[in-house]
Amino acid sequence: MAGYLSGDARKVTTHRLVEMKQRGEKISMLTSYDYTTAQIVDGAGIDVILVGDSASNVMAGNVTTLPITLDQMIYHGKAVVRGVKRALVVVDMPFGTYQTSAYEAVTNAIQIMKITHADALKLEGGEEVIDSVKKIIASGIPVMGHLGLMPQSINKYGTYAVRGKSDEEAEKLLRDAHMLEDAGCFALVLEKIPAALAERVSKELTIPVIGIGAGGNVDGQVLVVADMLGMTNGFSPRFLRRYADLHTVMTNAISQYVEDVKQGDFPNENEQY
Repeated sequence: MAGYLSGDARKVTTHRLVEMKQRGEKISMLTSYDYTTAQIVDGAGIDVILVGDSASNVMAGNVTTLPITLDQMIYHGKAVVRGVKRALVVVDMPFGTYQTSAYEAVTNAIQIMKITHADALKLEGGEEVIDSVKKIIASGIPVMGHLGLMPQSINKYGTYAVRGKSDEEAEKLLRDAHMLEDAGCFALVLEKIPAALAERVSKELTIPVIGIGAGGNVDGQVLVVADMLGMTNGFSPRFLRRYADLHTVMTNAISQYVEDVKQGDFPNENEQY
């Protein structure tokens, strides 16, 4: 794995992601929420690390992403940035920090960037938040868009079902995608939409399109790190591939530790002073 980086260990930038799309190189993206995990993910050669508002679920145990606050996202973002040398670090703007007004969106965006030292921000939505997107980009902050299933709007949808299946919804998504590119977004995430629609978006846009549950004919893929490592075991959507079973590994290791402590086997003579 370490050899993968030997050819190109330069810092990943928004411009480099566009170059990757132009030459047909797929973009790899994973979430991270803490320093230790970010070090490992970055060292393994990932291109983009997303400090996702999925921290609300993964780290805090909330049912949705809605409860996580601006201060909490800043805390996670700051920790992740400290552990990263190469990857582009993108921080999600949490629910309620950019929907009310463009002025508030820019104020909150600047706060995230100044404190975390992240490289970019991600916002959910198209036409509904386009003014905030434009103002944030105008202030000098790179923005990654997010369309399709938008978890911050789960109460509006009422379901985590695939989006963009109807002609009307698909056409709106296409309009929103072009609108976000025209506004200056450097990349776009498409979540849980038909593969054919995602492929069309990727072909029509010049900016990279990164999918999660959007098929393979896009410019890159993103997954939640705890899901792909198998730390979680109650979440099994079709798009998720588990690359490890850390839930079992960790459970077995902790169980062994408990047994060793109970039996007086830990620490042994070589493990004390």
